[in-house]
Amino acid sequence: MSAYFVLKLVHVLSAAVLAGTGFGIAFFKWIVDRTGNVSAIRLVSEKVVLADWIFTLPAIVVQAVTGVALARIVGYPLGGGWLFGAICLFCLAGVCRIPVVRIQIRLRDLARTYETHGMPIGEKYLFYSRVWFWLGVPAFSAILVIFWLMVAKP
Repeated sequence: MSAYFVLKLVHVLSAAVLAGTGFGIAFFKWIVDRTGNVSAIRLVSEKVVLADWIFTLPAIVVQAVTGVALARIVGYPLGGGWLFGAICLFCLAGVCRIPVVRIQIRLRDLARTYETHGMPIGEKYLFYSRVWFWLGVPAFSAILVIFWLMVAKP
């Protein structure tokens, strides 16, 4: 098996993990927030933070490392064409992800506080939840366009 094949396999698998866990986390978090069930929101918020550390963060690192390695093996310039566009979109997604992770931790902590004190979900939580959602829109859009760029290579 060639180094190119192994790198490409790892790159594709990490892309699947990144997209799959990202969309899955977003779906379950978005759905549970609409229930108003403080215990469920607390539990899902805890698992969202955990899943991001276990799956999403390593997949992001693996994507960057294998992507650059593949480009070098194949001889694609990092500063031009579709690959440059993919790198820019990857950076955009990352710029959105950094505050999203911080917000997820804040939402988890707020949900714990609300549950501990027997309080309903408050306006502060709802505000951060909306910010979390809207930061996810460009991040996920960027990921979808990256998938298209990687397949189409226009």
